[in-house]
Amino acid sequence: MPKKIIRRKHRLSSFQTITLGFAGVILLGALLLMLPISTTAGCVTPFNETLFTATSAVCVTGLVVQDTGSYWSGFGQMIILVLIQIGGLGVITVAASFALLSGRKISLMQRSTMQDAISAPKVGGIVRLTRFILRGTFLIELLGALAMLPVFCHDYGWRGIWMAVFHSISAFCNAGFDILGNNSMVPYVGNVWINLVICGLIIAGGLGFVVWIDLRLSLIHYREHFKYFKMKRYLESLSLHTKIALISTFVLIFGGMTVIFILEFQNPLTLKSLPFSQKILASFFQSVTLRTAGFATVDMASLHQATKFFMSIIMFIGGSPAGTAGGVKTVTFVIGLLYVRALMRGDENIHVFKRTIDDQIVKRALTIMLISFAIALTGLFILSISEQADFIDLLFEVFSAFATVGLTAGITPTLTFVGKIVIIILMYIGRIGPITMVLIFVRKYNAKKGKDVNYIKEHILIG
Repeated sequence: MPKKIIRRKHRLSSFQTITLGFAGVILLGALLLMLPISTTAGCVTPFNETLFTATSAVCVTGLVVQDTGSYWSGFGQMIILVLIQIGGLGVITVAASFALLSGRKISLMQRSTMQDAISAPKVGGIVRLTRFILRGTFLIELLGALAMLPVFCHDYGWRGIWMAVFHSISAFCNAGFDILGNNSMVPYVGNVWINLVICGLIIAGGLGFVVWIDLRLSLIHYREHFKYFKMKRYLESLSLHTKIALISTFVLIFGGMTVIFILEFQNPLTLKSLPFSQKILASFFQSVTLRTAGFATVDMASLHQATKFFMSIIMFIGGSPAGTAGGVKTVTFVIGLLYVRALMRGDENIHVFKRTIDDQIVKRALTIMLISFAIALTGLFILSISEQADFIDLLFEVFSAFATVGLTAGITPTLTFVGKIVIIILMYIGRIGPITMVLIFVRKYNAKKGKDVNYIKEHILIG
């Protein structure tokens, strides 16, 4: 009996399992990338560089200190791609998939960990949800690879097959890794097909699995109960989470496109030399990639300072929850805005789409935003001391790392040892932080529930 009690006491929580799982995969990936077979030159890469690359891959960021296409061999690129896939799906989801394939029964505690890992609304149906995520992911990645295959095979021959597969997985997982060279997707700035396919994959991964499931279930329910399809009625049947995720994504993408287009229209180093249609396409692509994808069809280092600042804000917001994107998440940011609106209007509760948002969700959203901003500023402060670079470029790098975007103004390869460590920590926290932070505060709140001591309220001055 006492032994059982001790075992329960030392059992890892969901938060600890997720954290250690990501750390373990990163360490293993770093060690594999150190092997001479992982590089084209057949040399041993320093551990700090492989750790940086592995962290960037698992955290689906895309920041690199060595060019992925030329420095790493086919074996090294395969390792990076596997790390990207694991990071995109989540360590716990990948582990659960092996359990499902082997036919093992998943315990209640494991189901709870799976729920926390993908931010599912409830434990019930978590196995079915995981199966849907796995099937949906591989289907979308396959379709993306097939769509890009003709273009890459035309440009690179048989190697185009590998390039199509690599970029499809990297785009859907919002990783931003490419094997096209130092210029990223710049050579394809005018290729409409490649741009649209990559953007479609980024949006699909960034919307979140919960949104896709809700869209599917709502469509099935609609077909069963209604003879004729009406878009308005269908949209009204969606959950509040899906509505907020879709609207915020739409606004951020097209709003971001408009701002980037206006700011960079006359920049000779980015959009000015392009035809008008390509200017629109390039602006749209850059706006989409800010969903935490990390691809670029224009030179990031040549952007105006105002553009870099604006893009840093969009990167910080990131994509939607329960997906492959990073950042504080669109829904979290919208809840923060809705809270401000409610406060200014004197409303006690937040009302949106004829629904009321629970106070605990509002508190979690504000907590995530505040802590995330504090972590990013701390990283920026350290980099401003250790690095010799423009402040706006450091700001861009920090927000890109924390939001797991992967865009850079060209300073990543020149980072000092301290700078690399800071970026590694930011990428790691950015990948697991928004989820695990919520879990921490929820548990602490629930543990204290009913045990709080109530004191006399006293007024203080603010504002």
